[in-house]
Amino acid sequence: MSDHTEPEPQRVAVDFWFDPVCPYTWITSRWLREVERVRDVDVRWRVMSLAALNADRAVDPEDPEGLYGEYMKAPGRICAAVRERYGNAALGRYFDALGERIHGRQDWAGTGAALADAGLPAELEAAAMTTAYDDAVRASHEAGVALVGEDVGTPVLAVDGVGALFGPVVSPAPRGEAAGRLWDGVVLMAGVESFHEFKRGPAAPDFR
Repeated sequence: MSDHTEPEPQRVAVDFWFDPVCPYTWITSRWLREVERVRDVDVRWRVMSLAALNADRAVDPEDPEGLYGEYMKAPGRICAAVRERYGNAALGRYFDALGERIHGRQDWAGTGAALADAGLPAELEAAAMTTAYDDAVRASHEAGVALVGEDVGTPVLAVDGVGALFGPVVSPAPRGEAAGRLWDGVVLMAGVESFHEFKRGPAAPDFR
C-alpha cells in the first residue's frame, strides 16, 4: 500500500479589471464566475475606465458623438465607492447585480436598484455623478493598464505569479468544464512572456 498522497491544489488569485459599461467585459466576467466554480481561483475585482483609456483621443470610440459624457463614468464611480468602502466581495456582488440590470435587462437606470440587489446602502449611488471617486478609478485603471500596455481595452486579467493579458473576450461565456479549459489556456498564455496576441473576428454580444 502506497503512503503517497496527492498534494492539495493551491488556490490561485486573479485580478480582473473591468469597466461595467462594456457588454463584452460583462460576458467575460460570467465566464470567470464559472471558472470560480470549476477551478480553485479567487477573484479580486478591480475597476478600469474606457473613458480614461480614451481621454486623449480626438474621438472616443465608445462615444463618438459625445452623447453620454458623465453617464459613461457613473457605474464605474459607484463600483469604486463600493470597493473602497465595503471591499472586494461587495464589489463582486454589486458587479453581478449591476451587469444583470444594465446588460441583462438593458436597465441603464438600474445602478441604484443594483445596490439594493447586492445588499448595499442606497447612499452609494450619490457617487455616480460626482468626481469624488475619479482618482480611485484612475489609479485602479492605471494599475491594470500598466501590466498590459495602453493599446488594449477592458477587461484586463492578471494571474498571480504568472502574468497578465487583455481579455479574454468571449461571447457567449463558456460554461462548465469548457470554462475551465479556457481558463487553463489563458493561464498558459499569460505565463509566456513573449506572447502578444491571438485574435479573430468578434461575435455579437451574447448574454446567454
